[in-house]
Amino acid sequence: MACLPDYAELHCLSNFSFLRGASHAEELVERAAALGYSALAITDECSLAGAVRAHQAAKEQKGLKLILGTEIRLHDGMKLVLLAADRRSYGAISSLITTGRRRGKKGSYSLSRQDVESLGGTGALILLAGSPGEDEARWTAERFSGDAWIAVELHCGPNDRARLDSLKELSRRSGLPLVAAGDVHMHLRSRRRLQDLLTAIRLRRPVNECGHHLYPNAERHLRLRMRLAQLYPPELLAETLTLAERCDFSLESLRYEYPEELVPEGETPTSWLRQLTAEGLRERFPAGVPAKVAGLVGHELALIAELRYEPFFLTVHDVVRYARQNGILCQGRGSAANSVVCYALGITEVDPARMNMLFERFVSKERDEPPDIDVDFEHQRREEVIQYVYRKYTRSRAALAATVICYRAKSAVRDVGKALGFPIEPTSQWFELAQMLRGFPRHLSQHVGGFVISRGPLAELVPVENAAMPERTVIQWDKDDLEALGLLKVDVLALGMLSAIRRALHFVGMKMQDVPVEDPAVYAMIQKADTVGVFQIESRAQMSMLPRLRPENFYDLVIEVAIVRPGPIQGGMVHPYLRRRRGAEPVAYPSLEVKKVLERTLGVPIFQEQVMQLAVVAADFTPGEADRLRRSMAAWRRSGSLQQFEDKLKSGMTRNGYSQEFADAIYRQILGFGEYGFPESHSASFALLVYVSSWLKCHRPAAFCAALLNSQPMGFYSPSQLVQDARRHGVEVRPPDVNLSDWDCTLENGALRLGLRMVKGLSEEAGKRLAAGRPYASVYALELNRKDLRCLAAAGALRSLAGHRRLAHWSAAGAGRRAPLDAPATEPLPALEPPREGEDIVADYASLGLTLGRHPLALLRSRLGKLRLLTAGELRLRPHGGTARVAGLVTCRQRPDTASGVIFVTLEDETGCINVVVWHRLAERQRGELLGARLLGVQGVIERDGEVVHLVARRLFDHSALLGPLAAASRDFH
Repeated sequence: MACLPDYAELHCLSNFSFLRGASHAEELVERAAALGYSALAITDECSLAGAVRAHQAAKEQKGLKLILGTEIRLHDGMKLVLLAADRRSYGAISSLITTGRRRGKKGSYSLSRQDVESLGGTGALILLAGSPGEDEARWTAERFSGDAWIAVELHCGPNDRARLDSLKELSRRSGLPLVAAGDVHMHLRSRRRLQDLLTAIRLRRPVNECGHHLYPNAERHLRLRMRLAQLYPPELLAETLTLAERCDFSLESLRYEYPEELVPEGETPTSWLRQLTAEGLRERFPAGVPAKVAGLVGHELALIAELRYEPFFLTVHDVVRYARQNGILCQGRGSAANSVVCYALGITEVDPARMNMLFERFVSKERDEPPDIDVDFEHQRREEVIQYVYRKYTRSRAALAATVICYRAKSAVRDVGKALGFPIEPTSQWFELAQMLRGFPRHLSQHVGGFVISRGPLAELVPVENAAMPERTVIQWDKDDLEALGLLKVDVLALGMLSAIRRALHFVGMKMQDVPVEDPAVYAMIQKADTVGVFQIESRAQMSMLPRLRPENFYDLVIEVAIVRPGPIQGGMVHPYLRRRRGAEPVAYPSLEVKKVLERTLGVPIFQEQVMQLAVVAADFTPGEADRLRRSMAAWRRSGSLQQFEDKLKSGMTRNGYSQEFADAIYRQILGFGEYGFPESHSASFALLVYVSSWLKCHRPAAFCAALLNSQPMGFYSPSQLVQDARRHGVEVRPPDVNLSDWDCTLENGALRLGLRMVKGLSEEAGKRLAAGRPYASVYALELNRKDLRCLAAAGALRSLAGHRRLAHWSAAGAGRRAPLDAPATEPLPALEPPREGEDIVADYASLGLTLGRHPLALLRSRLGKLRLLTAGELRLRPHGGTARVAGLVTCRQRPDTASGVIFVTLEDETGCINVVVWHRLAERQRGELLGARLLGVQGVIERDGEVVHLVARRLFDHSALLGPLAAASRDFH
């Protein structure tokens, strides 16, 4: 049997050549290794987006060299494959990709021969691909002598022999040597159908209309070396090894360099971080730094110095400093955000004395990666912070990380159906291809705020391209790729509640650190689930949990934030924790080591960090293996990669004397965390915002409601619900008025004055101009166009100038006409009857989205009473297990992922809210009533758990006709 030739594939596209490549980079690497290839080059089109995935996969293979490069097509149609031979040539190729991508719109690029000439002398290897002409070959030979080849790519076409002869003649005339290549698009021949499908999706036409755009056969796959020996002359195959030997670059050699300009002259990063930390501690603890805190900060600074992470903390501190100097509220969270150093630097407001978390969980020598700090900024002002980062470091050194948008089931079925030209009905081929397409990269999008900042040109580290949003640029790697390579990412995120808290604190003249800690009245309010509008604990699920968990202190809030998540719920952790908390179940630990990990959560793993610690202490995982487990937990729904840890976890636990039952339970809980497990460090930062927003609601309800209204859209509740809740808490709410209202909602002698922003249809420009020009003597003095005048009249905001709504509309119509110069400033108003109460309420909802009059159902109560429909207040007094009939305005419909198809509906009447549970079968049977009713009637069974009352629906009724034209909107499935 003849000896198989060695071979290196030098031209291969992964599915990061979006809608071209039909295989994952990992699949290509594994297949190339299985075929015995010496090397594989991943050369996605004008992209290095798949490089990290390929790099990670290649580390698991023995004997396969990974080469990185790219394929580009120039303005004149010239097609080149560029390969990185060393760090310098990699940087040059990455910079060239950046040049091309920054010139084009998102998803496109533009390059010329002049651009490619920048690669000369960098060591990059050039393959002239496609069907080159003599001019192209001559130009390539002149510019890249000794570093260029003509790629011979044979795919069993009818003219392969003639093509080979033609390229040999071109080689002779130009002096460029020939080398074999495959123009690979898939790892297996069987992906041919999927590759055709991707072509059709890219061209936006059915497959049967794609014609010559489709490849004539399936030869663009990784082929057997025996097959390659039959197709290519041996010298062309041998030449692939020559090129592969010259390529000696790996992503392992990338060394991230932090920005330097944050350290003043005469200081080092270590000394400067220590100085800023010391200054911050003196400000935080004016009476003296407690011994415990001093010990912690010394330990943290020593570990930071050992790992040389000072520039990371300084970078985050600089961004936070800018925000605070400009009055932008922010709060850090993440693996290292709750350290004493971050508290001293002002990155977080979580007092380390309130938590007990080891710094090594977040910063470890073995992980060798920067700590994770996310900083949430006010959602309406985050763009200011983003543009500050761009200004400070320039576009050449800062860009957002990407997010790889992948196909999910729905989008895969949709695009496959279009490509196959099928109507929306199931066929086996359709779903087979759709299943194959799931998880494929579709395109790059921008990360929500993860900045990559470098000391030198970022484009030499990773290509940069334009985002869809103006004034945004993104790199071609997503956050997982950055983690894998240990590159710095500073997360500049947006959080609506920070906008609301900052506004509320401004109203009452306080700062976040002024909020009194551990206020019993605040916890009493939380225990009653009186949390409409409060951060994180305002959802139906959280409100149901609060009276059962009954938080009494800050750490209880940390648990509350984390426990109502898919991870703990699906891992079966919630009920054991609640039973143990109530004393209904004993707390037992199988070992002292496990007790140390789980004691703070009564023996139940609630936080992601606890799962990692359990793997170490109970199953002999190394910290590095535990970190890989953490990554797999985050990605297992996409890749199913958690299963690889099952045997190691269970065998390790049983080997250490733990029962099989315990091992199985822990693994089930880990699978639950794969759905969504919350880190303790994040939960602590969120818990602080829970407490601050609860304190404001409890003690400053008018300011809190005004701030929420000014920060819309955000949260679970509509402005109507927020206002009604505030009024139930004794807040006087006054209507918008052109002579009394600002654009924003304000406080007026302790009352809440609605701002002109609440008037539907009124432009912000007009509203702010009105507020600045107060007071006005007449509607004519407003000098507004007809549209804005009609909006103000409809909202009752002209009451101080014109009276009730009908008179206001009359005045607005007159003021909207262009009057002659001698027209009087005012004219007598006609004797119009004021609207009836019901008409005013309908107009309120239409123009403001709420009413300050009676609740609409108060007007209908006598009719509802005849139908034997209870109020929300009456329902709360009924016993568990009884039946009841109610009706209310639908304010919210929710269908959580963990609820097995159950839909939760919130109804509202004049006495409060009613929580309704609609099981899947009833939802399907009465879909029309469930989704269409504005006034929904429910007949059902009462379920009571302490103070939590639900009505489990047995039958639904649509009573919307009773509302007439009332436009009461609900917030559904958000």
